[in-house]
Amino acid sequence: MLYAVVDIETTGGFASGNGITEISILVHDGQCIVDRFETLINPDQEIPAYIEALTGISNEMVANAPLFKEMAAEIHHLLNDKIFVAHNVNFDFSFIKHHLTLAGYELSCKKLCTVRLSRKLLPGYGSYSLGKLCNALGIVIHDRHRAGGDAAATAELLTLLLKNDLDGVINQTLTRSSKEQTLPPHLPRTQIDKLPQMPGVYYFKDHKGNVIYVGKAKNILKRVCSHFTGNNAGKQRQEFLKNIHTIDFEICGTELMAFILEATEIKRLWPENNRALKRYEQKYGLYVFEDQNGYMRLGIDTYKKRVPVLHSFNTLLEGHNLLRMLIKEHKLCEKLCFIQKNRDACTAHDEGDCSGACLGKESAAAYNVRVKYAISYLKSVLPTFAVIDKGRTEEEQSCLLVEQGKFYGMGYIAYHTDIAGPEMLKSVLQPYPSDDYILNLICSHTELFPQKKIAI
Repeated sequence: MLYAVVDIETTGGFASGNGITEISILVHDGQCIVDRFETLINPDQEIPAYIEALTGISNEMVANAPLFKEMAAEIHHLLNDKIFVAHNVNFDFSFIKHHLTLAGYELSCKKLCTVRLSRKLLPGYGSYSLGKLCNALGIVIHDRHRAGGDAAATAELLTLLLKNDLDGVINQTLTRSSKEQTLPPHLPRTQIDKLPQMPGVYYFKDHKGNVIYVGKAKNILKRVCSHFTGNNAGKQRQEFLKNIHTIDFEICGTELMAFILEATEIKRLWPENNRALKRYEQKYGLYVFEDQNGYMRLGIDTYKKRVPVLHSFNTLLEGHNLLRMLIKEHKLCEKLCFIQKNRDACTAHDEGDCSGACLGKESAAAYNVRVKYAISYLKSVLPTFAVIDKGRTEEEQSCLLVEQGKFYGMGYIAYHTDIAGPEMLKSVLQPYPSDDYILNLICSHTELFPQKKIAI
């Protein structure tokens, strides 16, 4: 079995937007190095000053070096039939595979990550960065942050790992069923092994324990592993994988509950790598307030998080349609409801459908009675129902409660519980914030599965 120990220097941290400035490939037979390849590469772009300061490779040094495409055939020949080895292998592999593809070559080989292998076979070290680990092991790195020096140190580390692999960990890692080398460099395999194959929400955390991503899943294990497949060379994915250190999860009884919990947790935690649900905001709401003359006034306004809302809407048209219905049913004043904004009496007054609150002819007390009736009517027509489905175990069932058109909360109840009313459910369910996104999820689900909906 031959190993190709690889190290590269680049112009930046992700393959799709950056070039390779230097590459070193050391062919290792399991005991020692048997072949060497090393060259500077012209990246066909400027080398940033901070990269030059780190590696010592300048634009002048690579000006007359070959382009990657000119070396692609030789590089592909060296790598394609060997085990690709690197310290944080997915970084080097993503660059080389990306640039080989651009040159017309397909790289398909097994990978070994000396970061992950060192954590398993040489446990107990404070850091597994190449420099600190080699210093602790007494491996001298000549020309640190140059491809040749770092590759030579990685090859020496590989020799040590092979000698310490008494239980065949490396061979197990290389089996087709093993996903070891697809995992982020800092994520222990034990974190994957504990994931359940059930619906729920998972949390990716960085080295400080901060949540950097929240996701939902019908099968937590399968969904989490899907994040680590493929060879996306973009900056966002490369940084994302590099920062994953631990995974937490919460099992849910159903996929619907996972959707709702995910939406709530993204709003609560605001993880840096979640984007879509961050952009979702309530747009409009129906509000009531009392003006200086004592009249209760209904009106549609943009959604305000800390102001009590009678009902919320995604569109202004939806809100105005509901408000006009309340005006018509309860003979409210269009002017006091902000439908008309002229200074004269509302048009409904001329037609006999407004008692003159807009002109001060109807007292605030009399008008407010009808407003209160309108609000009560609105609450009565907004639905109250529960959604009953399977739980996390056979002894329980899941329950979601919508009360007067707003999502109240969710949780689990005993399998044979008789649902007497919303107050009984509210005593055992966990309250959650309500918004139109969650309500749409619930309503769409009950349209597909009406048998799960129980009117209360």
